[in-house]
Amino acid sequence: MKASQTLADNLQLVLTDLIELQLQGKQAHWNIVGANFRDLHLQLDELVEATRLFGDSTAERMRSLHALPDGRSATIAGSTRLEQFPAGLTTTKDAVKLITARVERTVQTMRDVHDQVDEEDPTSADLLHEMIARLEQLAWMISAETMTANTSVTDPGEA
Repeated sequence: MKASQTLADNLQLVLTDLIELQLQGKQAHWNIVGANFRDLHLQLDELVEATRLFGDSTAERMRSLHALPDGRSATIAGSTRLEQFPAGLTTTKDAVKLITARVERTVQTMRDVHDQVDEEDPTSADLLHEMIARLEQLAWMISAETMTANTSVTDPGEA
């Protein structure tokens, strides 16, 4: 199978945000300070490893579909949907919020392209499903660093 330009473009969007998330995860990892430093430091390594593997899987899927992945720094900087991570030291509390928002934005990119990807190539959509599930799990685990026991979680049955 050869990817259409639409499929290639959609997978490139996913790849771009995965590479950017990997870089931002390392930026946070190197520059966080404060309470729960070690726990968050290790969680950020988990996130970086997952996004590195997901980016590689996405790029290799693109190549298997005769599309050309573009991971060059100028391409990533010019087309990512993620906001730039702040420079300098970042408190663990702020880093949790910043990274969680960027993980959620990366997942949103995947959800935005999902239906078009699935329509042309269900195998690529399956990869998106795996990535979404793991990234949502990581977002939950990272965000739990700043949650408190009295944080209200809405029961779906109450809505």
